[in-house]
Amino acid sequence: MKALTSTQYFFKNQTAFYRGKVRDVYTISNDIMVIVATDRISAFDHVLPKSIPYKGQVLTEIASLFLDLTADIVPNWKISMPDPQVTVGKRCDAIPIEFVVRQYLTGHAWRVYRAGGRLLCGNVLPEGLKENDKLPFPILTPATKAVSGHDEDISAEEILSRKLLTPKRWEELKSIALSLFQRGTEYAASKGLILVDTKYEFGIHENRIYLIDEVHTPDSSRFFYSDTYAELQQAGKPQRQLSKEFVREWLMENGFQGLDGQVMPDMPDAFVESISQRYIELYTVMTGKTFEPRSYEHVVDEMENNIKNALINFE
Repeated sequence: MKALTSTQYFFKNQTAFYRGKVRDVYTISNDIMVIVATDRISAFDHVLPKSIPYKGQVLTEIASLFLDLTADIVPNWKISMPDPQVTVGKRCDAIPIEFVVRQYLTGHAWRVYRAGGRLLCGNVLPEGLKENDKLPFPILTPATKAVSGHDEDISAEEILSRKLLTPKRWEELKSIALSLFQRGTEYAASKGLILVDTKYEFGIHENRIYLIDEVHTPDSSRFFYSDTYAELQQAGKPQRQLSKEFVREWLMENGFQGLDGQVMPDMPDAFVESISQRYIELYTVMTGKTFEPRSYEHVVDEMENNIKNALINFE
């Protein structure tokens, strides 16, 4: 199975390069970002040993869609998408906090709740809930963005006491995050999906707040199918979902949660293929379009040419 695991370009006026868990990031003239969404996949803050065909394309195209659909709420970093796996945009100074919005008790929130926790980032969780139950209203559960290691939950009180944000900036970002979540919820509902939870990242460019990174993708969000949600919940069965959560569940079943001493399990080709198909399924449901997979035959050269052509506009 072919996939794009990494890139190693050097562009005219390039001033920096950074390889993240999933993305290769090129900085041009200190103010333009070229972000390549590779097919790498991460979970529990570790990059998995095999890349997932078409994952980068799905992430890029869905993120591009939602950046366009939310530009009236907050400006975003995107300038263009010159390649199915590449976004060119404004370089912003990242705010070191992830704004995680949750409407359902799922994933990390459920694991905290199951262990007896009833306070999550300053939010009091009601008693008597079970996994995947809907919360009374969306809650904001921020996390500090770690340079290495795990991101950590943080409350609004801690953000303000540590002076990570001013009270005014906090309220502004909180309002934007909840508005973005409402927009995503409405759009997902129109496609027969439930937006369960998601994360947003913001940056500052020329003294203005910009939405950065990806938006409402399967790497940053969870979705349930709305037509079977109530029936499965009442029966106490797992939800049909479109997200990366099933990858985390497979890893946990195979003894890996990213903890010291744990060994990453080998990923069978059949499992890699199933991940690829789940990403494509979300694309199809979310966009209402048939997925048109790119060719990997000359992907490295093709991508380089597409980026170079886009960067001519900034010379």
